[in-house]
Order: sequence, then structure tokens, then C-alpha cells
Amino acid sequence: MAGLPAFQGAKWHAACNNGSCVEVAFDDGWVGVRDGKDDGGPILVYSGAEWRSFIDAAKAGRFDLDRLGAEV
Repeated sequence: MAGLPAFQGAKWHAACNNGSCVEVAFDDGWVGVRDGKDDGGPILVYSGAEWRSFIDAAKAGRFDLDRLGAEV
């Protein structure tokens, strides 16, 4: 996608659980998400509005496993 940042020099913030990490960085209004075990791998890129929508939905419980019908 043309015009998206490369996140070079961005400060990545990690969230880990049982050795699995997701990293998030911000660059010029964009949010990048990557696998913490593969810092050279692909980066999922979201607009600020998309990221805010995701965070709001997560806070509202829309991704809770019991709500999604997932078995744990």
C-alpha cells in the first residue's frame, strides 16, 4: 500500500502472555502491529480511526472468548 509508513526507527511497545508477544508502534498517525518474535516480519498497518474502533470494541468486550463462542 503506497503512502504507508515503514515504521523504521519507531519505538515498539510489547504486550506478552506466556512467551507470545504482540508489538505496537505509532508513526505519523498510523498504528503498526507485528509479531514480537519476528521483528523483521510483516507489519499490519491501521489508521488511527481503525485502531480506536478496535480498542473501543475490545474494551466493550466484543472479542471476549465466551461472547465469540470459542472453547478454551
